[in-house]
Amino acid sequence: MHARRRPSFLPLLGALAVCALILALGTGHPSGQSSSTSLQVVSRDGRRAMALTASNGQELIALDDLASAFQLAVREERGAVTVAYKGRTIVLTPDQTIASVAGRLISLSVPPQHSGTRWLVPLDFITRALTPIYDQRLDLRRPSHLLIVGDLRVPRVVVRHEPLGNSARVTVDVTPATSIAVAQQGPRLLIRVDGDALDATLPAFQSIGFVQAIRLADATNIALDLGPRFASFRSATSAIDGGSRVTVEVVGNEALAPPAGPAAPAPAVTDQQPLPSPGGAAGLRTVAIDAGHGGDDAGARGPAGTAEKDVTLNVARRLRGLLEARLGVRVVMTRDDDRTLPVETRSATANNNKADLLVSLHANTSFRPEVSGATVYVAAFSDADLAVEGLAPERLPVFGGGLRTIEVVPWNLAQIPHRAESERVAQVVVEAMRGRVPLAARAVEHAPLRLLESANMPAVLVEMGYLTNAEQETALAGADLPGAVAQALFDAIVRVRDTVSGSAEGPGR
Repeated sequence: MHARRRPSFLPLLGALAVCALILALGTGHPSGQSSSTSLQVVSRDGRRAMALTASNGQELIALDDLASAFQLAVREERGAVTVAYKGRTIVLTPDQTIASVAGRLISLSVPPQHSGTRWLVPLDFITRALTPIYDQRLDLRRPSHLLIVGDLRVPRVVVRHEPLGNSARVTVDVTPATSIAVAQQGPRLLIRVDGDALDATLPAFQSIGFVQAIRLADATNIALDLGPRFASFRSATSAIDGGSRVTVEVVGNEALAPPAGPAAPAPAVTDQQPLPSPGGAAGLRTVAIDAGHGGDDAGARGPAGTAEKDVTLNVARRLRGLLEARLGVRVVMTRDDDRTLPVETRSATANNNKADLLVSLHANTSFRPEVSGATVYVAAFSDADLAVEGLAPERLPVFGGGLRTIEVVPWNLAQIPHRAESERVAQVVVEAMRGRVPLAARAVEHAPLRLLESANMPAVLVEMGYLTNAEQETALAGADLPGAVAQALFDAIVRVRDTVSGSAEGPGR
Protein backbone atom coordinates (compact mmCIF):
# COMPACT_ATOMS: atom_id res chain seq x y z
CA MET A 1 0.00 0.00 0.00
CA HIS A 2 1.23 3.47 -0.83
CA ALA A 3 0.07 7.01 0.01
CA ARG A 4 1.58 10.06 -1.68
CA ARG A 5 -1.19 12.68 -1.52
CA ARG A 6 -1.65 15.30 1.22
CA PRO A 7 -4.22 14.61 3.93
CA SER A 8 -7.76 15.59 3.03
CA PHE A 9 -8.79 17.67 6.07
CA LEU A 10 -11.81 19.88 6.68
CA PRO A 11 -11.46 23.66 7.14
CA LEU A 12 -9.81 24.40 10.46
CA LEU A 13 -12.34 26.45 12.41
CA GLY A 14 -15.37 24.25 11.97
CA ALA A 15 -13.26 21.14 12.26
CA LEU A 16 -11.73 22.16 15.55
CA ALA A 17 -15.14 23.08 16.91
CA VAL A 18 -16.46 19.64 16.00
CA CYS A 19 -13.38 18.06 17.51
CA ALA A 20 -13.79 19.98 20.74
CA LEU A 21 -17.46 19.03 20.93
CA ILE A 22 -16.66 15.36 20.40
CA LEU A 23 -13.98 15.53 23.08
CA ALA A 24 -16.32 17.15 25.56
CA LEU A 25 -18.98 14.52 25.00
CA GLY A 26 -16.50 11.69 25.07
CA THR A 27 -14.58 12.42 28.25
CA GLY A 28 -17.44 12.15 30.72
CA HIS A 29 -17.29 8.37 30.76
CA PRO A 30 -15.52 6.32 33.38
CA SER A 31 -12.14 4.89 32.59
CA GLY A 32 -12.27 1.84 30.30
CA GLN A 33 -15.76 2.61 28.99
CA SER A 34 -15.12 5.15 26.22
CA SER A 35 -17.99 5.87 23.87
CA SER A 36 -15.58 7.10 21.18
CA THR A 37 -15.06 4.83 18.14
CA SER A 38 -12.56 7.06 16.39
CA LEU A 39 -9.31 8.89 16.88
CA GLN A 40 -9.64 12.60 16.14
CA VAL A 41 -6.53 13.88 14.33
CA VAL A 42 -6.15 17.66 14.47
CA SER A 43 -3.55 19.67 12.54
CA ARG A 44 -3.15 23.11 10.98
CA ASP A 45 -4.85 21.70 7.89
CA GLY A 46 -7.98 20.64 9.76
CA ARG A 47 -9.45 17.51 11.29
CA ARG A 48 -9.74 13.87 10.35
CA ALA A 49 -11.43 10.98 12.13
CA MET A 50 -9.80 7.54 12.05
CA ALA A 51 -11.83 4.49 13.02
CA LEU A 52 -10.62 2.41 15.96
CA THR A 53 -11.14 -1.31 16.44
CA ALA A 54 -11.37 -2.88 19.91
CA SER A 55 -9.68 -6.24 20.42
CA ASN A 56 -9.00 -7.95 23.76
CA GLY A 57 -9.08 -4.68 25.64
CA GLN A 58 -6.78 -2.92 23.17
CA GLU A 59 -7.68 -0.18 20.68
CA LEU A 60 -6.21 -0.77 17.23
CA ILE A 61 -5.95 1.54 14.23
CA ALA A 62 -5.59 0.64 10.54
CA LEU A 63 -2.10 1.16 9.16
CA ASP A 64 -3.45 2.34 5.78
CA ASP A 65 -5.42 5.12 7.54
CA LEU A 66 -2.22 6.32 9.18
CA ALA A 67 -0.44 6.06 5.83
CA SER A 68 -3.05 8.24 4.14
CA ALA A 69 -2.97 10.90 6.85
CA PHE A 70 0.79 11.06 7.35
CA GLN A 71 2.11 10.35 3.82
CA LEU A 72 3.62 7.01 4.78
CA ALA A 73 4.66 4.33 2.30
CA VAL A 74 3.61 0.86 3.46
CA ARG A 75 4.60 -2.40 1.84
CA GLU A 76 4.70 -6.10 2.71
CA GLU A 77 7.79 -8.13 1.87
CA ARG A 78 9.43 -11.31 3.10
CA GLY A 79 7.07 -11.79 6.04
CA ALA A 80 7.43 -8.24 7.32
CA VAL A 81 5.58 -4.95 6.99
CA THR A 82 7.74 -1.92 6.19
CA VAL A 83 6.58 1.64 6.87
CA ALA A 84 8.71 4.40 5.32
CA TYR A 85 8.69 8.19 5.73
CA LYS A 86 11.28 10.46 4.11
CA GLY A 87 13.99 7.81 4.16
CA ARG A 88 13.27 6.62 7.69
CA THR A 89 11.85 3.13 8.14
CA ILE A 90 9.74 1.12 10.58
CA VAL A 91 9.82 -2.68 10.26
CA LEU A 92 6.96 -4.67 11.80
CA THR A 93 6.82 -8.45 12.14
CA PRO A 94 3.44 -10.22 12.37
CA ASP A 95 2.81 -11.85 15.77
CA GLN A 96 5.77 -9.97 17.28
CA THR A 97 5.63 -6.99 19.64
CA ILE A 98 9.24 -6.04 18.83
CA ALA A 99 9.65 -3.56 15.96
CA SER A 100 12.60 -1.77 14.38
CA VAL A 101 12.37 2.03 14.20
CA ALA A 102 15.19 3.66 12.22
CA GLY A 103 17.46 0.80 13.27
CA ARG A 104 16.48 0.82 16.95
CA LEU A 105 14.31 -1.82 18.60
CA ILE A 106 11.11 -0.81 20.39
CA SER A 107 8.28 -2.81 21.97
CA LEU A 108 4.58 -2.42 21.18
CA SER A 109 1.79 -3.35 23.58
CA VAL A 110 0.42 -6.00 21.17
CA PRO A 111 1.65 -7.36 17.82
CA PRO A 112 0.32 -6.06 14.48
CA GLN A 113 -2.82 -7.91 13.42
CA HIS A 114 -3.99 -8.81 9.92
CA SER A 115 -7.71 -8.14 9.35
CA GLY A 116 -8.87 -8.94 5.84
CA THR A 117 -6.72 -6.82 3.55
CA ARG A 118 -5.66 -4.40 6.30
CA TRP A 119 -3.00 -4.34 8.97
CA LEU A 120 -4.04 -3.10 12.41
CA VAL A 121 -1.56 -1.71 14.93
CA PRO A 122 -2.04 -0.62 18.58
CA LEU A 123 -2.34 3.07 19.38
CA ASP A 124 1.09 3.10 21.00
CA PHE A 125 2.48 2.54 17.48
CA ILE A 126 1.96 6.29 17.09
CA THR A 127 4.00 7.26 20.15
CA ARG A 128 6.65 4.54 20.04
CA ALA A 129 7.19 4.03 16.31
CA LEU A 130 5.75 6.89 14.25
CA THR A 131 6.75 9.81 16.49
CA PRO A 132 10.53 9.09 16.33
CA ILE A 133 10.58 9.21 12.50
CA TYR A 134 8.02 11.94 11.86
CA ASP A 135 9.11 15.54 11.32
CA GLN A 136 6.28 17.17 13.30
CA ARG A 137 5.31 16.87 16.93
CA LEU A 138 2.70 14.18 17.60
CA ASP A 139 0.77 14.48 20.88
CA LEU A 140 -1.45 11.46 21.49
CA ARG A 141 -4.01 11.94 24.28
CA ARG A 142 -5.55 8.54 24.68
CA PRO A 143 -8.24 9.37 27.28
CA SER A 144 -9.63 11.99 24.87
CA HIS A 145 -9.00 9.96 21.69
CA LEU A 146 -7.14 12.95 20.32
CA LEU A 147 -3.96 13.18 18.22
CA ILE A 148 -2.50 16.67 17.83
CA VAL A 149 -0.14 17.16 14.88
CA GLY A 150 2.35 20.03 14.90
CA ASP A 151 2.54 23.06 17.15
CA LEU A 152 -1.17 23.49 17.89
CA ARG A 153 -2.00 24.73 21.38
CA VAL A 154 -4.71 22.47 22.77
CA PRO A 155 -4.96 22.97 26.53
CA ARG A 156 -6.75 20.50 28.78
CA VAL A 157 -9.86 22.05 30.26
CA VAL A 158 -11.96 20.72 33.16
CA VAL A 159 -15.25 22.50 33.91
CA ARG A 160 -17.03 22.04 37.25
CA HIS A 161 -20.42 23.36 38.36
CA GLU A 162 -21.56 24.02 41.94
CA PRO A 163 -25.18 25.09 42.63
CA LEU A 164 -25.32 27.60 45.49
CA GLY A 165 -29.02 28.26 46.01
CA ASN A 166 -29.81 31.46 44.12
CA SER A 167 -26.40 31.46 42.45
CA ALA A 168 -24.09 28.99 40.78
CA ARG A 169 -20.32 28.74 40.64
CA VAL A 170 -18.65 27.51 37.45
CA THR A 171 -14.94 26.72 37.78
CA VAL A 172 -12.76 26.24 34.69
CA ASP A 173 -9.29 24.75 35.22
CA VAL A 174 -6.92 24.99 32.25
CA THR A 175 -3.60 23.15 31.91
CA PRO A 176 -1.03 24.47 31.10
CA ALA A 177 -1.36 28.08 32.26
CA THR A 178 -3.31 29.97 29.61
CA SER A 179 -5.01 33.33 29.19
CA ILE A 180 -8.76 33.11 29.96
CA ALA A 181 -11.37 35.84 29.44
CA VAL A 182 -15.05 36.01 30.40
CA ALA A 183 -17.60 38.25 28.66
CA GLN A 184 -21.36 38.41 28.22
CA GLN A 185 -22.66 38.26 24.66
CA GLY A 186 -26.42 38.50 24.58
CA PRO A 187 -28.09 35.56 26.31
CA ARG A 188 -24.85 33.76 27.13
CA LEU A 189 -21.53 34.09 28.92
CA LEU A 190 -18.49 33.16 26.86
CA ILE A 191 -15.36 31.83 28.54
CA ARG A 192 -12.61 32.20 25.93
CA VAL A 193 -9.49 30.08 26.38
CA ASP A 194 -6.39 31.12 24.46
CA GLY A 195 -5.53 28.22 22.17
CA ASP A 196 -6.27 26.54 18.84
CA ALA A 197 -8.73 23.99 20.24
CA LEU A 198 -9.81 22.58 23.59
CA ASP A 199 -9.43 19.14 25.12
CA ALA A 200 -12.47 19.70 27.31
CA THR A 201 -14.34 17.80 30.00
CA LEU A 202 -17.78 19.28 30.71
CA PRO A 203 -19.98 18.39 33.70
CA ALA A 204 -23.39 16.79 33.48
CA PHE A 205 -25.80 19.68 33.87
CA GLN A 206 -29.50 20.39 34.30
CA SER A 207 -31.08 23.81 33.81
CA ILE A 208 -31.36 25.82 37.04
CA GLY A 209 -33.34 28.79 35.73
CA PHE A 210 -30.54 31.33 35.43
CA VAL A 211 -28.10 28.96 33.70
CA GLN A 212 -29.70 26.65 31.15
CA ALA A 213 -26.67 24.87 29.67
CA ILE A 214 -22.88 24.61 29.76
CA ARG A 215 -21.48 23.73 26.34
CA LEU A 216 -18.71 24.34 23.82
CA ALA A 217 -19.69 27.22 21.55
CA ASP A 218 -16.78 26.73 19.15
CA ALA A 219 -13.14 25.69 19.09
CA THR A 220 -11.99 27.88 21.98
CA ASN A 221 -15.13 29.18 23.70
CA ILE A 222 -17.16 27.61 26.50
CA ALA A 223 -20.70 28.99 26.62
CA LEU A 224 -22.97 29.36 29.62
CA ASP A 225 -26.47 29.75 28.18
CA LEU A 226 -28.38 32.12 30.45
CA GLY A 227 -32.01 31.66 31.47
CA PRO A 228 -34.82 34.11 32.29
CA ARG A 229 -33.81 34.29 35.97
CA PHE A 230 -30.28 35.55 35.19
CA ALA A 231 -29.47 38.75 37.09
CA SER A 232 -25.68 39.26 37.08
CA PHE A 233 -22.31 37.57 37.12
CA ARG A 234 -18.81 38.13 38.42
CA SER A 235 -15.58 36.35 37.57
CA ALA A 236 -12.06 36.03 38.92
CA THR A 237 -8.93 34.42 37.53
CA SER A 238 -6.17 32.82 39.56
CA ALA A 239 -3.11 30.65 39.17
CA ILE A 240 -3.20 26.99 40.17
CA ASP A 241 -0.45 24.41 40.25
CA GLY A 242 0.60 24.02 36.61
CA GLY A 243 -2.31 25.94 35.14
CA SER A 244 -4.90 28.70 35.26
CA ARG A 245 -8.35 28.91 36.81
CA VAL A 246 -11.32 31.16 36.22
CA THR A 247 -14.24 31.12 38.65
CA VAL A 248 -17.55 32.52 37.43
CA GLU A 249 -20.40 33.12 39.86
CA VAL A 250 -23.78 33.54 38.17
CA VAL A 251 -26.51 35.15 40.28
CA GLY A 252 -30.22 34.55 39.73
CA ASN A 253 -33.17 36.89 40.17
CA GLU A 254 -35.21 35.65 43.14
CA ALA A 255 -38.24 37.68 42.04
CA LEU A 256 -38.55 35.49 38.96
CA ALA A 257 -38.18 32.20 40.79
CA PRO A 258 -40.81 29.70 39.67
CA PRO A 259 -43.76 29.20 42.04
CA ALA A 260 -43.90 26.14 44.19
CA GLY A 261 -45.49 23.21 42.45
CA PRO A 262 -48.00 20.77 43.92
CA ALA A 263 -46.82 18.42 46.59
CA ALA A 264 -45.23 15.28 45.26
CA PRO A 265 -47.33 12.11 45.66
CA ALA A 266 -46.35 9.71 48.38
CA PRO A 267 -43.93 7.05 47.12
CA ALA A 268 -45.32 3.62 46.44
CA VAL A 269 -44.74 1.05 49.16
CA THR A 270 -42.35 -1.69 48.11
CA ASP A 271 -40.71 -4.63 49.80
CA GLN A 272 -37.24 -3.37 48.90
CA GLN A 273 -35.42 -1.62 51.74
CA PRO A 274 -34.23 1.86 50.75
CA LEU A 275 -30.62 2.86 51.18
CA PRO A 276 -29.95 4.72 54.42
CA SER A 277 -29.94 8.47 53.87
CA PRO A 278 -27.51 10.94 55.39
CA GLY A 279 -28.72 14.42 56.17
CA GLY A 280 -28.18 17.51 58.20
CA ALA A 281 -25.86 19.39 55.79
CA ALA A 282 -26.84 22.32 53.62
CA GLY A 283 -25.23 20.91 50.50
CA LEU A 284 -22.37 18.82 49.12
CA ARG A 285 -19.95 21.11 47.31
CA THR A 286 -16.49 19.95 48.38
CA VAL A 287 -15.27 16.38 48.95
CA ALA A 288 -11.92 15.71 50.63
CA ILE A 289 -10.17 12.46 49.67
CA ASP A 290 -7.36 11.19 51.89
CA ALA A 291 -5.00 8.64 50.34
CA GLY A 292 -3.67 6.92 53.45
CA HIS A 293 0.06 6.72 54.27
CA GLY A 294 2.66 7.88 51.71
CA GLY A 295 6.35 8.79 51.50
CA ASP A 296 8.37 7.16 54.27
CA ASP A 297 5.19 5.57 55.64
CA ALA A 298 4.38 2.72 53.25
CA GLY A 299 1.58 1.37 55.42
CA ALA A 300 0.77 -2.33 55.18
CA ARG A 301 2.58 -4.60 52.71
CA GLY A 302 1.25 -7.76 51.14
CA PRO A 303 3.13 -11.05 50.68
CA ALA A 304 4.07 -9.96 47.13
CA GLY A 305 5.29 -6.57 48.33
CA THR A 306 2.31 -4.39 47.38
CA ALA A 307 2.46 -1.20 49.47
CA GLU A 308 -0.70 0.23 51.00
CA LYS A 309 0.37 3.79 50.10
CA ASP A 310 0.31 2.92 46.38
CA VAL A 311 -3.11 1.25 46.54
CA THR A 312 -4.70 4.18 48.37
CA LEU A 313 -3.30 6.78 45.96
CA ASN A 314 -4.47 4.76 42.96
CA VAL A 315 -8.06 4.58 44.24
CA ALA A 316 -8.00 8.24 45.37
CA ARG A 317 -7.05 9.38 41.87
CA ARG A 318 -9.73 7.20 40.30
CA LEU A 319 -12.38 8.57 42.66
CA ARG A 320 -11.28 12.15 42.04
CA GLY A 321 -11.56 11.61 38.29
CA LEU A 322 -15.11 10.29 38.61
CA LEU A 323 -16.21 13.10 40.92
CA GLU A 324 -14.74 15.89 38.80
CA ALA A 325 -15.85 14.52 35.45
CA ARG A 326 -19.33 13.27 36.34
CA LEU A 327 -20.50 15.10 39.46
CA GLY A 328 -18.85 18.50 39.16
CA VAL A 329 -18.03 18.85 42.86
CA ARG A 330 -14.80 20.39 44.12
CA VAL A 331 -12.32 17.70 45.15
CA VAL A 332 -9.51 18.28 47.66
CA MET A 333 -6.76 15.65 47.89
CA THR A 334 -4.70 15.46 51.07
CA ARG A 335 -1.90 14.14 48.86
CA ASP A 336 -1.56 13.56 45.12
CA ASP A 337 1.96 12.15 45.16
CA ASP A 338 4.23 9.98 47.30
CA ARG A 339 4.81 12.21 50.32
CA THR A 340 4.80 11.78 54.09
CA LEU A 341 1.92 13.56 55.84
CA PRO A 342 1.05 13.61 59.55
CA VAL A 343 -2.53 12.91 60.54
CA GLU A 344 -2.98 16.49 61.74
CA THR A 345 -2.12 17.84 58.29
CA ARG A 346 -4.62 15.52 56.63
CA SER A 347 -7.53 16.58 58.82
CA ALA A 348 -6.46 20.24 58.62
CA THR A 349 -6.54 20.05 54.81
CA ALA A 350 -10.16 18.90 54.91
CA ASN A 351 -11.14 21.39 57.62
CA ASN A 352 -9.40 24.41 56.10
CA ASN A 353 -10.98 23.74 52.70
CA LYS A 354 -14.41 23.53 54.36
CA ALA A 355 -15.04 20.07 52.94
CA ASP A 356 -18.58 18.76 53.24
CA LEU A 357 -17.41 15.13 53.34
CA LEU A 358 -14.11 13.36 54.08
CA VAL A 359 -13.31 9.90 52.73
CA SER A 360 -10.05 8.35 53.92
CA LEU A 361 -8.72 5.31 52.03
CA HIS A 362 -6.70 2.48 53.55
CA ALA A 363 -5.95 -1.24 53.15
CA ASN A 364 -6.09 -3.53 56.16
CA THR A 365 -3.73 -6.11 57.65
CA SER A 366 -4.15 -9.17 59.88
CA PHE A 367 -2.03 -11.87 61.48
CA ARG A 368 -4.42 -14.36 59.89
CA PRO A 369 -3.87 -14.46 56.11
CA GLU A 370 -7.37 -15.81 55.44
CA VAL A 371 -9.09 -12.66 56.76
CA SER A 372 -10.57 -10.55 53.95
CA GLY A 373 -13.21 -7.97 53.13
CA ALA A 374 -13.75 -4.21 53.22
CA THR A 375 -14.73 -2.31 56.35
CA VAL A 376 -15.98 1.27 56.78
CA TYR A 377 -14.96 3.00 60.02
CA VAL A 378 -16.57 5.92 61.82
CA ALA A 379 -15.13 7.72 64.84
CA ALA A 380 -15.72 6.40 68.36
CA PHE A 381 -15.61 8.60 71.47
CA SER A 382 -15.44 7.81 75.17
CA ASP A 383 -18.28 8.63 77.52
CA ALA A 384 -16.11 11.38 79.00
CA ASP A 385 -15.70 12.99 75.57
CA LEU A 386 -19.41 12.81 74.88
CA ALA A 387 -20.18 14.29 78.31
CA VAL A 388 -18.35 17.51 77.47
CA GLU A 389 -21.09 20.14 77.36
CA GLY A 390 -20.83 23.15 75.06
CA LEU A 391 -17.67 24.61 73.65
CA ALA A 392 -14.50 25.72 75.38
CA PRO A 393 -14.40 29.52 75.81
CA GLU A 394 -11.09 31.28 75.12
CA ARG A 395 -10.13 34.97 75.40
CA LEU A 396 -8.42 35.96 72.14
CA PRO A 397 -7.04 39.33 70.94
CA VAL A 398 -9.01 41.06 68.17
CA PHE A 399 -8.11 43.66 65.55
CA GLY A 400 -8.07 47.18 67.02
CA GLY A 401 -7.15 46.04 70.51
CA GLY A 402 -8.87 44.29 73.35
CA LEU A 403 -9.96 40.70 73.89
CA ARG A 404 -12.98 38.74 72.83
CA THR A 405 -14.41 35.51 74.18
CA ILE A 406 -14.49 32.88 71.42
CA GLU A 407 -16.03 29.42 71.79
CA VAL A 408 -13.50 26.94 70.46
CA VAL A 409 -14.17 23.31 69.57
CA PRO A 410 -11.36 21.09 70.92
CA TRP A 411 -9.39 19.67 67.98
CA ASN A 412 -9.91 16.05 68.98
CA LEU A 413 -13.68 16.46 69.46
CA ALA A 414 -14.52 18.18 66.16
CA GLN A 415 -16.31 15.08 64.85
CA ILE A 416 -18.81 14.77 67.70
CA PRO A 417 -21.53 16.97 66.12
CA HIS A 418 -21.25 14.94 62.90
CA ARG A 419 -21.43 11.41 64.36
CA ALA A 420 -24.96 10.68 63.15
CA GLU A 421 -24.25 11.93 59.62
CA SER A 422 -21.00 9.93 59.48
CA GLU A 423 -22.84 6.81 60.59
CA ARG A 424 -25.39 7.24 57.80
CA VAL A 425 -22.67 7.92 55.23
CA ALA A 426 -20.95 4.68 56.29
CA GLN A 427 -24.18 2.73 55.75
CA VAL A 428 -24.60 4.28 52.30
CA VAL A 429 -21.02 3.34 51.38
CA VAL A 430 -21.53 -0.26 52.51
CA GLU A 431 -24.74 -0.59 50.51
CA ALA A 432 -23.02 0.83 47.42
CA MET A 433 -20.18 -1.68 47.82
CA ARG A 434 -22.43 -4.67 48.42
CA GLY A 435 -22.22 -7.10 45.51
CA ARG A 436 -19.27 -5.26 43.94
CA VAL A 437 -16.59 -5.19 46.63
CA PRO A 438 -16.01 -8.08 49.08
CA LEU A 439 -17.16 -6.98 52.54
CA ALA A 440 -16.05 -8.08 55.99
CA ALA A 441 -18.54 -9.83 58.25
CA ARG A 442 -18.96 -6.56 60.17
CA ALA A 443 -18.84 -3.99 57.43
CA VAL A 444 -19.26 -0.92 59.70
CA GLU A 445 -16.96 -0.50 62.69
CA HIS A 446 -16.25 2.23 65.26
CA ALA A 447 -12.75 3.17 66.39
CA PRO A 448 -11.03 6.17 68.04
CA LEU A 449 -9.11 7.16 64.91
CA ARG A 450 -7.43 10.57 65.16
CA LEU A 451 -8.14 11.54 61.56
CA LEU A 452 -11.87 10.96 61.99
CA GLU A 453 -12.04 12.48 65.49
CA SER A 454 -10.59 15.78 64.23
CA ALA A 455 -12.72 16.09 61.07
CA ASN A 456 -15.26 18.91 61.28
CA MET A 457 -17.60 17.32 58.73
CA PRO A 458 -19.12 13.86 58.11
CA ALA A 459 -16.14 11.52 57.71
CA VAL A 460 -15.51 7.84 57.08
CA LEU A 461 -12.39 5.71 56.75
CA VAL A 462 -12.61 2.87 54.23
CA GLU A 463 -10.39 -0.20 54.65
CA MET A 464 -10.72 -1.54 51.09
CA GLY A 465 -9.54 -5.07 51.84
CA TYR A 466 -6.67 -7.00 53.42
CA LEU A 467 -3.22 -6.82 51.82
CA THR A 468 -2.19 -9.75 54.03
CA ASN A 469 -4.69 -11.91 52.11
CA ALA A 470 -2.79 -12.99 48.98
CA GLU A 471 -5.91 -13.08 46.82
CA GLN A 472 -7.01 -9.61 47.91
CA GLU A 473 -3.48 -8.25 47.51
CA THR A 474 -3.53 -9.35 43.87
CA ALA A 475 -6.96 -7.78 43.38
CA LEU A 476 -5.99 -4.50 45.08
CA ALA A 477 -2.81 -4.26 43.01
CA GLY A 478 -4.76 -4.82 39.79
CA ALA A 479 -7.31 -2.66 38.03
CA ASP A 480 -10.70 -4.29 38.65
CA LEU A 481 -11.02 -4.02 42.45
CA PRO A 482 -9.65 -0.44 42.71
CA GLY A 483 -12.04 0.51 39.92
CA ALA A 484 -14.95 -1.17 41.70
CA VAL A 485 -14.11 0.57 44.99
CA ALA A 486 -13.87 3.96 43.29
CA GLN A 487 -17.16 3.44 41.45
CA ALA A 488 -18.94 2.29 44.62
CA LEU A 489 -17.67 5.31 46.54
CA PHE A 490 -18.72 7.59 43.69
CA ASP A 491 -22.23 6.07 43.70
CA ALA A 492 -22.41 6.50 47.48
CA ILE A 493 -21.35 10.15 47.25
CA VAL A 494 -23.98 10.74 44.56
CA ARG A 495 -26.58 9.33 46.96
CA VAL A 496 -25.23 11.54 49.75
CA ARG A 497 -25.34 14.59 47.48
CA ASP A 498 -28.86 13.86 46.25
CA THR A 499 -30.21 13.27 49.73
CA VAL A 500 -28.50 16.33 51.18
CA SER A 501 -29.73 18.51 48.30
CA GLY A 502 -33.26 17.21 48.70
CA SER A 503 -33.33 17.87 52.43
CA ALA A 504 -31.77 21.32 51.92
CA GLU A 505 -34.25 22.41 49.27
CA GLY A 506 -37.30 21.17 51.10
CA PRO A 507 -40.71 20.65 49.52
CA GLY A 508 -41.94 23.10 46.96
CA ARG A 509 -38.52 24.63 46.22
